[in-house]
Amino acid sequence: MNQIAFPGLNEREQERLKAAIQDGLPLCPQPWLRLANDLGLSEAQVMHQVQLWTQEGMIKRMGLVVRHHALGYRANAMVVWNVPEDAVDALGERLRQSPYVNLCYRRRRQLPDWPYNLYCMIHGKDRAAVKAQIQELILTQQLQAYPHAILFSNQQFKQTGGHYARCAH
Repeated sequence: MNQIAFPGLNEREQERLKAAIQDGLPLCPQPWLRLANDLGLSEAQVMHQVQLWTQEGMIKRMGLVVRHHALGYRANAMVVWNVPEDAVDALGERLRQSPYVNLCYRRRRQLPDWPYNLYCMIHGKDRAAVKAQIQELILTQQLQAYPHAILFSNQQFKQTGGHYARCAH
């Protein structure tokens, strides 16, 4: 299969494209085309540059942010665990595979006040149902030995991805 070669975007075009995508793609049927039109580029140029950034490691992953609160998921809990360091990766992987867990990651403990190093987010419509899911996780994943805390959200914040580009619009 032949690949079409595109000249790379110049530095100014790259900065404008970075700024345009850092807040998310346009919500439309053809987001790459919309970006291209907004920037005075072709859709192929935009897609090629994003592919180059992905190959170079500048873009590690692209995903979507679901506005769970707007969908009725208002009983949202961050469960924090105090897990031995040599068990965090394996346990995190098991939790990540649970249908209840939407997000799972590791953080450094902030001793002496905060002993937790494994975090997982569970979204639900009802606190009792979320607590039942957490209890099921504890039993099925044999987590009884690990101290934990359940932190239910009290306030909704605007969700955004990382911002890396500095560009004057």
